[in-house]
Amino acid sequence: MDRPEDSTMSDWRLPWEGGCMCGEIRFRVSAPPLLTMACHCTGCQKLSASAYSLTIAVPSEGFAITRGEPVVGGMHGPHRQLFCSRCKNWMFTHPQGMDFFVNVRATMLDDHSWYAPFIEVYTSEKLPWANTSAQHSFATQPDLPEYAPLVDAFAREGARPK
Repeated sequence: MDRPEDSTMSDWRLPWEGGCMCGEIRFRVSAPPLLTMACHCTGCQKLSASAYSLTIAVPSEGFAITRGEPVVGGMHGPHRQLFCSRCKNWMFTHPQGMDFFVNVRATMLDDHSWYAPFIEVYTSEKLPWANTSAQHSFATQPDLPEYAPLVDAFAREGARPK
């Protein structure tokens, strides 16, 4: 999923800083996101203790831990969910077989007031009252080729920091 090079990339106000609740882990985002998402799957519901998780797909080369060492937690399955060992915040995920991006929990950014999910996935598992403002909805996870037009559309239309 390559990001199209165009003038819309200049308005992301990067870099962004973020971290866990206790401050033990800090990170920096230095590349424009590929996509913002809400996931309604029951795994995300349990991990986030909420109706859905909110994420920002960040190109791997634009994501760096600047302090601390996150630990693997969560479901211990093929996708690696990383947490702070002290405050136990779920901070980001490395999806299996997709090393080109990191799925950062949106609320871990110091300023996430601009955030809005562009797509939502696993609506087949969503709680009946849990609605988002996402422009695109999917009953499950789209196939990887289906993401290319979504990434292109997000580059043009996705929410930006103010």
